[in-house]
Amino acid sequence: MAVEDLLKLKLIVVGNQSTGKSCILNRFVNETFDEHYQATIGLDFQSKNVTIHDQDVRLILYDTAGQEKFRSLAKMFFKDAAVALLVYDITTKKSFDEIKSYWMNLVKENGPKKVIMYIVGNKNDLIEQQQVKEEEVREYATNQKVSIWLTSAKTSNGIDELFEEIGKKYLSPDFTNKI
Repeated sequence: MAVEDLLKLKLIVVGNQSTGKSCILNRFVNETFDEHYQATIGLDFQSKNVTIHDQDVRLILYDTAGQEKFRSLAKMFFKDAAVALLVYDITTKKSFDEIKSYWMNLVKENGPKKVIMYIVGNKNDLIEQQQVKEEEVREYATNQKVSIWLTSAKTSNGIDELFEEIGKKYLSPDFTNKI
């Protein structure tokens, strides 16, 4: 099947700097992890072709910079996004607080009305340093009517399963925002 014939799923990743957004995408796309990954400047873009339920899908992955000076750029890339991942670092309380005070509003104000959203707690390999309680995240996600997921880009724990789950939701009959 030609690339132009593939069903396309546009996914945008937002969250504070150093939460592991780029590392999650690199682990998924390239199956690699770089402990010393350089911060994203502005926006980075990757893609990966996958098969979900016998359906070939091209994932178009937008990795946004988390630094304050680049936040306004993220707004421009929500058009046609089917999925938004709001990533926080489980070892940094401020990163989850910013999901609640900034990133969720950014997605709701700039994304399509019907967008699949996940709050993703990354760095789950550092559970002994956890500053964000899972109960707090679960309660907030329930109130916002979004899903949550825990990952470790370093160990790859939960990464493939997250994207498989996203694909299943995207292909479900009740999701109609396909691009």
